[in-house]
Amino acid sequence: MIQATLHQLKVFEATARHSSFTKAAEELYITQPTVSTQIKQLTKAVGLPLFEQIGKRLYLTEAGQELLNTCQEIFDKLENFEMKIADLKGTKQGRLQLGVITTTKYFIPRILGAFCQQYPGIDIALQVTNHQKLQERMIANEDDLYILSQLPEDIDLHHQAFLENPLVVVARYDHPLANQKNLPISCLQDEPFIMRESGSGTRQAVQKLLFQNDVSVKVRLELGSNEAIKQAIAGGLGISVLSKHTLSTEPSRGELTILDVEHFPIERNWYVAHLAGKQLSVIAQAFLSYLLEASQHLTIPEPMDTSNTNGRNQFNEHNPLLLTRI
Repeated sequence: MIQATLHQLKVFEATARHSSFTKAAEELYITQPTVSTQIKQLTKAVGLPLFEQIGKRLYLTEAGQELLNTCQEIFDKLENFEMKIADLKGTKQGRLQLGVITTTKYFIPRILGAFCQQYPGIDIALQVTNHQKLQERMIANEDDLYILSQLPEDIDLHHQAFLENPLVVVARYDHPLANQKNLPISCLQDEPFIMRESGSGTRQAVQKLLFQNDVSVKVRLELGSNEAIKQAIAGGLGISVLSKHTLSTEPSRGELTILDVEHFPIERNWYVAHLAGKQLSVIAQAFLSYLLEASQHLTIPEPMDTSNTNGRNQFNEHNPLLLTRI
């Protein structure tokens, strides 16, 4: 059996992750010679080289990669053990790693805030990105749970729908199609359009619907931010399709309106998911249960039906996405 200390494994894991003795030393608050000594002792215990240096960069050998995989499994099990011990003591302590898509920022912070108030000993690491990069994180098994609106077809996940996520056509208040009812989807033909960036789930859903109905739009801008898209719409650069959740922060001056277009809203859901076969930690399971319960108290804001003197449809700034503490 290989004789290695937990400290040596931690030093090795940090060195492998950073590909640098210096950065590992900085992270662990030890000296670089100490890192070198620990790696030499661990290499001797294993009996094979763990790193090879090409130029100024460190690379893992095959044995090093196997040891890194083992280290990650050991540290995950130890962390989960600590969480279970805390749970047995009547407290919940530990770290929750969440990967979410950008639009969740309109409701996830409210849920996380209430969750952390109930469990103050839990640290949250929140990674916010688009669907494409979130899938990359899934493949690398970087997070405990994922929150997304479009499930990947080529990744085996356990998932549960927990909240509706309708996509609506949004225009400036004075757009020629504003305030009209029962518009055919063909009315979008050749409309100046503001599209989400490649890799966005919203973009994929919109493109699929337009293709199915033989409608072409003029993509004037591609933007990676819902807030930037809303500003572009307000600036008269075109129309777009957004999650209705993004309108929860729309100010009362009512620069934007939802168009009543055939086949909209596109009915979608928010999903919470984790890799199939992944053993959820005590903390991840606690948050999953909390999320499913809390989502029953969430509401999507509705635009007001009344118009002001400028004829603008106003969004109610006093009716943001609501969450009742449970």
